[in-house]
Amino acid sequence: MSDLRRRAIDLYDAFTHEHRDRRRLLREMGLLAGSVAAAETLIATIAPAAAAAAQQIDPADPRIVTRKGGYAIGGGTMMTGYFAAPRNPGRKVGAVIVVHENRGLNAHIEGVARRVALAGFFAVAPDFLTPQGGTPADPDAARDLIGTLDYDAALAAGQATIARLARLRGGTGKVGAVGFCWGGGYVNRLAVAAGPALAAAAPYYGPAPDPAEAPKVEAAMAIHLAGNDARVNTTGVPWGEALKAAGKRVDVHVYPGAEHAFNNDTSAERYDAATAQLAWDRTMALFERELT
Repeated sequence: MSDLRRRAIDLYDAFTHEHRDRRRLLREMGLLAGSVAAAETLIATIAPAAAAAAQQIDPADPRIVTRKGGYAIGGGTMMTGYFAAPRNPGRKVGAVIVVHENRGLNAHIEGVARRVALAGFFAVAPDFLTPQGGTPADPDAARDLIGTLDYDAALAAGQATIARLARLRGGTGKVGAVGFCWGGGYVNRLAVAAGPALAAAAPYYGPAPDPAEAPKVEAAMAIHLAGNDARVNTTGVPWGEALKAAGKRVDVHVYPGAEHAFNNDTSAERYDAATAQLAWDRTMALFERELT
């Protein structure tokens, strides 16, 4: 990796995860790239691109059924979610919660849910920005809204979603979760909060809880970390070690040379096809083992 690319990715990650403003990002990228125009081009290769969502599985794929709409989580509260399921599963299916990044429920995450459905599971991708009016079209606005989220309420919504999925008609009664970036951190915390109600969890490059929380986890876990993601690995590696020390069923995968968000194929600069496929295969193997 060139020094320019490395520094550019670090600047962009600071922008997205430390809630820096875009003017500061442009100024610092401009100094790095040599001009504002060059900075915009560089940012475009790193930032997720909505147009690239066309790479995802067609919502009209005849092998699956999909819908987007509301579902009740108790107390008169509704959540919006995107649902995908195999059209003719031929067996009872496990359920998987797909948790979005810090830009909310977008086309990319809906595409991930369709991939889960094609693997033979019932998938729901909740919009955890529902209480704030739902995910806005502007990804930077969504990122700002994530910072205002009532996290305890979001965890309660996740637990209520698990309870609904455990009663799914035609389901095995077993529920797993996979999440990316903000969603990876959320899945780690959901595993702590849900205890035995969550059968499997696959957090991708998400900040981890205090290692002292590890004994509360009952889910089998596959933790995916990017080798070049020092920010997340500072907590993710100790979290994996604590889970192992507590006797939990966990595999921690650190992918050398991979960037944060390596699974997101809408980000040209960070997507790593080979690493993403390996992590995906490991995640689907976890769900096949624990949810069927």
